[in-house]
Amino acid sequence: MTLIKSLVNQDEFVGFYLLKELEVKQTNGTPPKDYFDIVMCDSSGQLSAKYWDVSAADKETFFPMGLVKIRGIVQTYRERLQVKITRIRKATENDGVSLTDFIRSAPIRPVDLVYTIKQVMASIQDDGIKTLVSYCVNKVDEKLMHYPAAKTHHHAYYAGLAYHMVRMLEIADFVCKQRPFLNADLLKAGIILHDIAKPEEMIAQLGIVTDYSVQGKLLGHISMASNWITEAAIHSGIDLQSERVIALQHLVLSHHNLGEWGSPVQPQTAEAVALHHIDALDAKLQMVEDALDSLPESEAWTPMIRGLENKPIYRTKL
Repeated sequence: MTLIKSLVNQDEFVGFYLLKELEVKQTNGTPPKDYFDIVMCDSSGQLSAKYWDVSAADKETFFPMGLVKIRGIVQTYRERLQVKITRIRKATENDGVSLTDFIRSAPIRPVDLVYTIKQVMASIQDDGIKTLVSYCVNKVDEKLMHYPAAKTHHHAYYAGLAYHMVRMLEIADFVCKQRPFLNADLLKAGIILHDIAKPEEMIAQLGIVTDYSVQGKLLGHISMASNWITEAAIHSGIDLQSERVIALQHLVLSHHNLGEWGSPVQPQTAEAVALHHIDALDAKLQMVEDALDSLPESEAWTPMIRGLENKPIYRTKL
């Protein structure tokens, strides 16, 4: 099978792929014609694709999260690779392909990631903070084993959320040793809680987000997580005006830093400043790593990366 990562401009190929996204759109012609706007993926990466002149039968046959066999040609559109699909059919049992073969996953086993997170939770010395964190983590339960951290932005794959947390906890361990004035309990708790509501914000299957929940669309994971901390405090008999509750809520509410990025307040505690920059560092470096990992060997520049102000990244030859 031809891996997406190996495709280059003008390649003609045949292979099995997962329809990560599929939307019916219309051309600008007169009369307009329906076509499929697709994101096809495999374990090596993803590509935008178009399937023109869609029939009524096609619209009843192909859906997101479906496995298909595709014949296509790779083209360049606005300096980015894009596939023109010439033939497409649903995969069958006789093809011998499985959905899990096409799913990208965190490079560390999910069970090990969750074990690490729970070990860090157990290491929190402040019993009140530990109680609040444990309550919130238990709300997502087994979803932490497989949920992505985002739809497309960063860590957008199976167990991506847990992987993001663990990488941030590793950075925080170093930062706390270098800056001992930081409250390690608060920073660990903030890292675990900052995106903890994402499994309730997003609807995902096998690490691929297909939509956002009603709560996700109307409230968002930041306010949901803050509400969970309040819920945890009430359930545990912890004063809602206590420093613990307010400090944890501030960490969650400020971790995006700016209002236009989703935070209602800016970081105003030492731990909140640290959390924001640790989160940004891990997310941005993961964007770069993902882009470089999926870059064909023949290419030197990645596509533009939205989270890096739409700048491409150059792969040095050193």
